[in-house]
Amino acid sequence: MHPPEDGFLPAHGNYAPLLSFQKAEIIYDITFRFAHKFLAKGDRTIDQMIQSARSGKKNILEGSRVGNGVNS
Repeated sequence: MHPPEDGFLPAHGNYAPLLSFQKAEIIYDITFRFAHKFLAKGDRTIDQMIQSARSGKKNILEGSRVGNGVNS
């Protein structure tokens, strides 16, 4: 496996300035508001949508840690 090219992930593993993480945050915020505004209270779909959006953010964070050599 070849190491990623310089500049793809910051060497220090800082995920916050990554455009993909910023977009994932926006998607999470919009999904959260949409689900609570337009879906019936107690609907399992709300939890599923929010969990899915949260997973996008978490995957970027975890990928950044792995790219930095940090395990957890």
